[in-house]
Amino acid sequence: MSTNTVVTEQPQYLRLREIRRWFRVTLYTTLLLVGQSTATILGRLYFEKGGKSKWVSALVQSAGFPVLVPLLFYSQKHVKRNHSSKPNPKLSILFFIYIALGLMTAAMDIMYAYGLAYLHLSTFALVCASQLGFNAIFTFFLNSQKFTPLIFNSVVLLTISVILLAIRAESDDRKDLPKEKRIIGFFCALAASATFSLQHCLEQLCYEKVFKTEILPAMMSLTVYPMIISTGGALVGLFASGDWKTVKMEMKGFENGRVSYVMTLFWTSVTWQIAWIGMSGLIFEVSSLFSVVIGNLELTIAPILAVVVFRDKINGVKVIAFLLAIWGFLSYMYQHYLDDQKAKEDKSDGTKVSKEETEI
Repeated sequence: MSTNTVVTEQPQYLRLREIRRWFRVTLYTTLLLVGQSTATILGRLYFEKGGKSKWVSALVQSAGFPVLVPLLFYSQKHVKRNHSSKPNPKLSILFFIYIALGLMTAAMDIMYAYGLAYLHLSTFALVCASQLGFNAIFTFFLNSQKFTPLIFNSVVLLTISVILLAIRAESDDRKDLPKEKRIIGFFCALAASATFSLQHCLEQLCYEKVFKTEILPAMMSLTVYPMIISTGGALVGLFASGDWKTVKMEMKGFENGRVSYVMTLFWTSVTWQIAWIGMSGLIFEVSSLFSVVIGNLELTIAPILAVVVFRDKINGVKVIAFLLAIWGFLSYMYQHYLDDQKAKEDKSDGTKVSKEETEI
């Protein structure tokens, strides 16, 4: 009687656990899409309305970490109550990881700032689509990701779309900026995308090799502590470049007024933290590959919002590049669907074998 009860309850427990997991995945996906779309639009609004400092733009991408500190403390207390016996990684290893990821984030933030300042938002979003291709390469070497034909197809399509944009950079719509600055913006956005993808893969590697267990404090610590380091790096850059001297002038000359200037920076900072929670959550629950795929979905939203908010123009080359990026995204999503179906079949086979052994 007890054996039958175990056999019948196990599938129900697995289904309930799967439902809870996909609820979290849906939540993190929503946070990533809403946070990243809003943060990107607000970041561009800062430059459109009179903001000029790249270091201020980079700073606000990390400086909102205090809003996550209560969640970090809560997660640590929760795990101490339920998993107090689990060993923690060495403090020296954690310190090195936080420093490395924090400096990578700081470098990525300033490069993204130059991309936002020197490119149309539609062009910026499409260049950032290359992060999917970069992630495929990094996950292959660092996370043992299989390089399937669908993934290869996605990488090729996204690479072609970026090449089209690079060719188009010489005759970009932004005639208010010199050609040299538009090219700088393009390659900064491209380099930031590569750094972004590498950081995601390293974060997944930390979960697998350092923490060795997927617990909430690991996710929160790999989000908050590198943000603190990144904020410090951006502050050093802000003062070393002398941009801090122009902040008052920027605030005074901001097109929509001082209050709008402060609120734009404040909400940019908050929405980036929301996006980072979504990114880390998807790496935590699924993989860095899945997180970047969902992040690329935002790239289909940003150009549409840019047309409405900033009246950006979309020419023929951008349309072709955009369609190729969508094609690459769908190819990646279909590969994830196939992997998910295979995983379910393997679990089903394992359950059947377990049931047969129990009956014997």
